[in-house]
Amino acid sequence: MDFYDTVYEHICAITPVPIGDFDALWAILDKRTLKKGSYFAYQGRIEKKCGLLIKGVVRTFFRNKVGEEYIKSFGTPFSFVGGFSSLVSGQTNQISVQTIVDSIILEASYTEIIKLYQTYPSLETLGRRVAESLFVFKEAREIKLLSLTAEERYLEFREEYPTLEAIVPQYYIASYLGVTPTQLSRIRRKLLSQ
Repeated sequence: MDFYDTVYEHICAITPVPIGDFDALWAILDKRTLKKGSYFAYQGRIEKKCGLLIKGVVRTFFRNKVGEEYIKSFGTPFSFVGGFSSLVSGQTNQISVQTIVDSIILEASYTEIIKLYQTYPSLETLGRRVAESLFVFKEAREIKLLSLTAEERYLEFREEYPTLEAIVPQYYIASYLGVTPTQLSRIRRKLLSQ
């Protein structure tokens, strides 16, 4: 794998990890190349692996009983991806993670990561910090969905993901914002006319 230094820098930006501890983590990572439209995690399956997106874009979504999809989040390089609730609880996964473009994910068995926590406290701290950041993101997203207008959510999306609009289909963005594609088109037209 040729991402060693970049991944180490990213990890250390989250929390300091001694190089020896990182090497132990690196040893359990597998590079997985996924074509556009491939799944990393599946709704309805008990997940065993989590990953770090190195290249590409993914969407995390839920599909209801009638097949409607609700996008929970987008993952861009150096996002942690997986069915985290399933990993932690051992229960069936409620979300899917699918690539939007060709992507590379460094994946590891969640069980192996937990084993590393026993020996390397810095890795346990890393896991906690990642969980904390995911919680903060989730809470901020919920507040935005409850308190901002659709237009404000769209502007926030553009600020948070400045390059995604050129890559991601409009109906994915609409789903993420909690609006219909028609509503999103109206918002875009309104903003263009201002």
